[in-house]
Amino acid sequence: MIWRFAGTVHDPQYAYNCSMVQGNNTTHDTSKPGLAAVSVAAMGVVYGDIGTSPLYTMREVFSGPHAVPVSPENLLGILSLIFWALTITVSLKYVMFITRADNRGEGGIMALTSLALRTRGAGPRMLWLMSILGIFGAGLFYGDAVITPAMSVLSAVEGLEVATPMFKPYVVPITVMVICGLFFFQPRGTASVGALFGPVMLFWFGTLGALGVWNILKHPAVIAAINPWYAVHFFLENRTHGYLALGAVVLAITGGEALYADMGHFGRRPIMLAWLAYVFPCLFLNYLGQGALILDNPAAVKNPFFMLVPDELLYPMVGLATAATVIASQAVISGAFSLTSQAMQLGYCPRIQIKFTSEREKGQIYIPNINWLLLLAVIILVLGFKSSSNLASAYGIAVTLTMMIDTLLAFVVVRALWNWNWLQAGLFLALFIVVDFAFFSANVIKVLDGGWFPLALGLGIFTLFATWKRGRSLLYERLQQDSIPLDVFIASLKYGGPHRVEGTGIFMTTRPDGVPRAMLHNMLHNKILHQRVILLNVNMEDIPHVDDSERMVVEKLKEGFYRVMLNYGFKDDPNIPLALQQCGRHGMEPVEMMETSFFLGRETIVPNRVPSMTLSRQILFMWMFRNADTATDFFKLPTNRVVELGTQVEL
Repeated sequence: MIWRFAGTVHDPQYAYNCSMVQGNNTTHDTSKPGLAAVSVAAMGVVYGDIGTSPLYTMREVFSGPHAVPVSPENLLGILSLIFWALTITVSLKYVMFITRADNRGEGGIMALTSLALRTRGAGPRMLWLMSILGIFGAGLFYGDAVITPAMSVLSAVEGLEVATPMFKPYVVPITVMVICGLFFFQPRGTASVGALFGPVMLFWFGTLGALGVWNILKHPAVIAAINPWYAVHFFLENRTHGYLALGAVVLAITGGEALYADMGHFGRRPIMLAWLAYVFPCLFLNYLGQGALILDNPAAVKNPFFMLVPDELLYPMVGLATAATVIASQAVISGAFSLTSQAMQLGYCPRIQIKFTSEREKGQIYIPNINWLLLLAVIILVLGFKSSSNLASAYGIAVTLTMMIDTLLAFVVVRALWNWNWLQAGLFLALFIVVDFAFFSANVIKVLDGGWFPLALGLGIFTLFATWKRGRSLLYERLQQDSIPLDVFIASLKYGGPHRVEGTGIFMTTRPDGVPRAMLHNMLHNKILHQRVILLNVNMEDIPHVDDSERMVVEKLKEGFYRVMLNYGFKDDPNIPLALQQCGRHGMEPVEMMETSFFLGRETIVPNRVPSMTLSRQILFMWMFRNADTATDFFKLPTNRVVELGTQVEL
């Protein structure tokens, strides 16, 4: 079975049917409100995670589980590694290359997988493997969405310990309070405070740069760390210990993959401008400043970030750092909501309740189930690990594995869709996969110290997504076995049939050319058929949005039958009553809701021992199926006009 990323749905079998997009840039109009303004707004969403990395990276390198001895040579080596990690992985790989691989303006692991699946001539095994990689990468994102709030907020609040040790017993309780406040705020949406995110992060990065410059002036020699020789010399001198240090250096680039996932909100150019012109320089200046401080005072390794700050500004800096970490956490939480919504639309997740928190911004959504599960997982992490240093053991492995998956899928895209020759594509793969694998392998030793948590979470999400997709496919196949061709059924009505009653009957179907099972059950039990019958099929495309002019396709059939297809993108909000208001434009009489009945099939799944799906996965699928939201809620159908007709199906 090949899992594909789009197609026809109403609890569907999804068929892949999208046109090729070859690395074209987004079409966002950045002239309004202005490229600079959009770039500032992007800082508040895109770079929050990587922007809070200076809170803990240098500390973990020099005082973590595999601490590097403090010496001028080691310090310059680590700073050089951080600079080139930011340059190769973030600047070259993501900003310059992968952001070109957009799906009509949208980025992220699912968009990249969708592009990779368009490879012509790829065999079923290759398509299956790319699907597996994409779904697993999406699952790993949830691990990041759990660790980022715990790690970043803990690191910020721990700044109070620098002011006075008396705050140490209160760090975890304060962290839990901040995190609870963040998650309890989610139902209100971020539209009202989102405008502040950009300016706050602009000030945050400016503060990082200013603190760095202030300390660089004391030891300007640290600027020499830009020379890659210092990184090479560090490995030659420290060997295995130096290699393990990459497990802490990678903390400097965690969040780098987020700029691709959030590209759809702002476009490629603002993200590139914000990174190259402001974020990257300010970040590295701060790392250089921390290095200069450690040269001057080796004892500062216990918390070099907050020891950069003058004593009189320490408490305001803790407050600013906490605000920055909350913004960074908000970005990954919103990303988890968005990814869940996309997975739901593309058929990898059962329907669950989605609330739109802004009338103007389509991307402002809130998913209660995901919100409270994330909150529970984050609190467990904070209470279990108790400090950001302990939590650093779990941080990094999911991110580096995701980055490796991005590189492999991007290689397929540049080779097959962008028509790069083997030499160009091979150089692309060799450069980035070597760096990604180095970071990933250095983090493998963290598995037993906590790295198992994001991997287990990612594997669990992957299992759910894959089980739902496979289960829906099997269910669809079973439902089609008893299907009657629609043209044969309509032709038979000429020779008599059930009694026709006034009004409109709408039957939702996954197969527009077959008779819906709900219609057969209605005729079997009620012996009637409406004067006007609409066979409604909802089609989910693997593009973000479908224009209103392409939303509806109407085909008039004989005997009062109509075939209607509604098209939605994976970031659209399906609203069938609203869409049906367009019927008049397509030569069909308007649909009056008070004279219309919606007929839905309601299947009850019975497990069956078949080789295509294990019994344990069948039971998991049944549990997901029973707990999924109804089509009535998902498609915004009026509850008093819906009739559900049940049937029992063996998988």
